[in-house]
Amino acid sequence: MIVEQRTYVLHTGASLADYLSAYEQIGLPAQKPILGGFLGYFVTEFGRQNELTHLWAYTDLEDRRARRAELAGNEQWQECLAIIRPMIMTMENKIMYPTSFSPIRSLPVSSTDTHTAFAGQPRG
Repeated sequence: MIVEQRTYVLHTGASLADYLSAYEQIGLPAQKPILGGFLGYFVTEFGRQNELTHLWAYTDLEDRRARRAELAGNEQWQECLAIIRPMIMTMENKIMYPTSFSPIRSLPVSSTDTHTAFAGQPRG
């Protein structure tokens, strides 16, 4: 399994709310059935402002390549890109491999490892 981390920084004048709205309503519904493996989408509270990070899991690099190629031909995804691309100032992409002790190491993602975000634990 691999995890792709994509981090975008929006232009100072771009509206984070407009970006997230377009992505949630148009982009994500196009991506999820094609890419699969959606792990999450995050915004920053502290540090660099207007930064968004999303995580996607794939079986391997070939799985990622094939799914991304299919997504590139999707009309709904292209519609979303036309809206959000002008808002993006920078993009950074990382491919990460889980360690042997990571609570997620394969697809589908599931874990019974206690004291992780994937297993219930009492808070107190």
